[in-house]
Amino acid sequence: MKMKKILAVLSTAALCTAMFAACGDASSSSGSAASGGGSASGGKIKVGIINNDPNESGYRTANDKDLKEAFSEANGYDATFAYSMKNDEQIAAAQKMIQDEVDYLLISAADTAGWDSVLKDAQAADVKVILFDRTIDASEDLYEASIVSDMDKEGQTAVEWLKGQNLDSYKVIHIQGVMGSAAQKGRSQALTDAAAADSGKWEIVAEQTGEWNAEKAQQIVQSVIDSNKEFNVIYAENDDMAKGAVAALDKAGISHGVGKDVIVMGFDCNGWALKELLDQNWNYDGQCNPFQSSYIKDVIDKLEKGEKLEQKKIIMDEKGFDATTITQEDVDKYGI
Repeated sequence: MKMKKILAVLSTAALCTAMFAACGDASSSSGSAASGGGSASGGKIKVGIINNDPNESGYRTANDKDLKEAFSEANGYDATFAYSMKNDEQIAAAQKMIQDEVDYLLISAADTAGWDSVLKDAQAADVKVILFDRTIDASEDLYEASIVSDMDKEGQTAVEWLKGQNLDSYKVIHIQGVMGSAAQKGRSQALTDAAAADSGKWEIVAEQTGEWNAEKAQQIVQSVIDSNKEFNVIYAENDDMAKGAVAALDKAGISHGVGKDVIVMGFDCNGWALKELLDQNWNYDGQCNPFQSSYIKDVIDKLEKGEKLEQKKIIMDEKGFDATTITQEDVDKYGI
């Protein structure tokens, strides 16, 4: 729809070819896949969408579904999707989309680092970049907007809730998400800070990445149980990992939830996870809003009209839920 700069495209094509040769395309055996629009947009807005694996979690499944419904041909878009949980594969897919002359490049980065070359190539080729779901470490003048959750606030809200439980001591199993992701950094930092500030009362009994995966989280908790280490808090950085952690507790006959031996904390607010809170089997769940397409479409609409955006960073409002106060209405309204 918009004229691209030919030299930038040729340069991008060369770089893309080299990167794909080195790390494979976005449908490699790592669990990534690509699908999408044809060579001609037919007057539609061409959008390239770089996302994490939809099977990563319930949150990501809902996020991908929301984007596919919004950026459909019926809605005037010619969309190409690429998935990977590896930064190098995402970058290679993004370079290919720039080569294919998309109008907009939407990125949910697997890692916050390493995106400068992509953003500069996109800018040179007149491709407008919109970040969603996750921030990246790059100058703000290299992208149009960033539509994100406040991951630091999510972590701070969760840890403040945990402090409010007024335990005599906090012995925490910390199950982290994919290392380097914005969600992992934000949710981890608050707990790290709390433990460092009061080391006499707080102890991180175990800290390991579960990579958003229930089975890996179960293995982490099982290893702590097998080592006979004492713990009274599971701080899992997404619901699937909290579910895996609970499976290990159940197998060992360790009680969990309101008034029980172990406090269980998750993030994302899957409907089934909020039901666990309602049944008081878990204690806390932090919201992370996956429905970002309306925010993105609003930005695109304004840019297409030549309007100036009021703000570059758009933060979605989110909250945390306590098992002692959550209602069925909350489950129905906020469960994903």
